[in-house]
Amino acid sequence: MKTSFLLLAAAFTSVCVTAQVHKEYPAGVFPDRVVLGWKDNKAATTQSVSWRTDTTVVTGIGMITEANPTPDLAATSLSVNAQTEKVILEGRGAHSHTVHFSGLKPGTLYSYRVGDGSHWSEWFQFRTAQESPAPFSFLYFGDAQIEIRSLWSRTIRGAYSTMPKADLLIHAGDLITTANADWQWGEWFEASGWINGVIPVLATPGNHEYFKGENGKRRITPHWRPSFALPENGPAGMEERAYFLDYQGVRFISLDSEGALQDKEVMAKQSAWLEGVLKNNPSKWTIVVQHHPVYSTKNGRDNEDWRAEMEPIFKKYKVDLVLQGHDHTYARGINMPVGMSRKNPDGPVYVVSVSGGKMYDIGLQDWMDRAASNTQLYQTVEIDGQNLSYQSYTVTGQLYDSFRLTKSTSGKNTLTDLAPKLMPELLDLPPDYQRRYKPEQKEEYQNRFEAYKKRKASRKK
Repeated sequence: MKTSFLLLAAAFTSVCVTAQVHKEYPAGVFPDRVVLGWKDNKAATTQSVSWRTDTTVVTGIGMITEANPTPDLAATSLSVNAQTEKVILEGRGAHSHTVHFSGLKPGTLYSYRVGDGSHWSEWFQFRTAQESPAPFSFLYFGDAQIEIRSLWSRTIRGAYSTMPKADLLIHAGDLITTANADWQWGEWFEASGWINGVIPVLATPGNHEYFKGENGKRRITPHWRPSFALPENGPAGMEERAYFLDYQGVRFISLDSEGALQDKEVMAKQSAWLEGVLKNNPSKWTIVVQHHPVYSTKNGRDNEDWRAEMEPIFKKYKVDLVLQGHDHTYARGINMPVGMSRKNPDGPVYVVSVSGGKMYDIGLQDWMDRAASNTQLYQTVEIDGQNLSYQSYTVTGQLYDSFRLTKSTSGKNTLTDLAPKLMPELLDLPPDYQRRYKPEQKEEYQNRFEAYKKRKASRKK
């Protein structure tokens, strides 16, 4: 009886999965998809908020006040008018609203809400940045992309539970899989929910945020700019895709790798802009966020043009950390010859991660110091003076990877790898690859796996 029940349950589950339909996310009169960000590089004194309504709402307003424990927030609030624009997506219209709060006090907790004067969001709270370097933390996510509502939701909610006081949310592209599918954006905003309204978002576009236009050229989805409030200080024509933000002693730089790989002129324009941003950098730490990895983790992939253009700039200006996505596996490492000490990196620490349900086979290349396959992860980063502490967690809450960078007074980094004391690496092939790989492909993967273990063992000596 028990066996029969399990078979029946499995069959029922299969039917349910096959028959699953997409949830629709129509806009209404009440604000939804509320997301914090910035439209400039003044994190200590400004904050921007974007949200969506239907087209009957023609006015957007933000109300803001210094947070206090009373329920009388509206009485002390300042009202600020928002910019409103109509967006046509999948033949349906919606209004996108963005309000820009300025003249705020550094390091201060504020309460705000957005609406039209009659229909309001709930009251949210955020804290402005300090004007000078100070300890802070952020969460970093690789691709969400598929099964966003069902699977990625546990990633971002687990990350928030691990670090509820995080100051930033960083997404390295491919938030969705079909650029112009509103239901996928709806799933993304449902999964992250009110978290986006209390922790500012820095998002970088991936290849799945691009689509082929009528002229045959790929371009950024019309969802992108209305959905986020991102700095507009990048190269002309690349607003809110390539940008930088200074936050308490760290310069964050977003690069649009997909735009660059599609167009050599965009590549050249972006690298020239990047060099200028790094040449005049007052921050102690520099972190780059991009979608395509400098060193890929999926077997058979290689972004050679991107690497040739960007890595020399990263090394020249001592970029500390490069956060990436795209390859649906996990790896962390540095580009140094095999056998050379990893304690004093001569370039950035590179990370590739994945937060959603789409998984690839992993290449296990020479640059990797820690890797994972078929595993959903999120990352926490804490910066305090001379120290940058990085942790990667599985969605079940296990600490999977950890390292620390310590910066000397001369600007050189020392890397302390804490991963060897953690759980064994999760390197099994994803089930889909196990099913379709031929015996010789499985043997080739096993050989790569053994070679990877030998390389790592030699580094320990």
